[in-house]
Amino acid sequence: MATDHRQAAERRGHRSETVAALWLRLKGYRILARRLKTRAGEIDLVAAAPFGPVCFVEVKARGLARAAAESVGPTQQTRIARAASLYLASRPGLARRGSRFDIVAIAPHALPVHHRDVWRP
Repeated sequence: MATDHRQAAERRGHRSETVAALWLRLKGYRILARRLKTRAGEIDLVAAAPFGPVCFVEVKARGLARAAAESVGPTQQTRIARAASLYLASRPGLARRGSRFDIVAIAPHALPVHHRDVWRP
């Protein structure tokens, strides 16, 4: 039973990331990586803002968009920031663009909500 729940959550996560990536692309962002794995942790999406910084995007699916945006705590922020640092260290051209940390909140029966520059490491 727990395995079924985990698989359903995994599918929901994949769908939410796909929706978030499409939403960002519609806004002019270029998706550089999905489900980026580093030794520090995983980043849901890495996107280049049009004429702007590299965005490290955490995708959260919740019943309400506000709950999704508020669900990234300090421990998770630190992990994502470390993973982002590792990613940029191997890509000096991208690092020169600067970076920020965003959240895309996915809620049922609503358009995605893109929260820009949510935290600073």
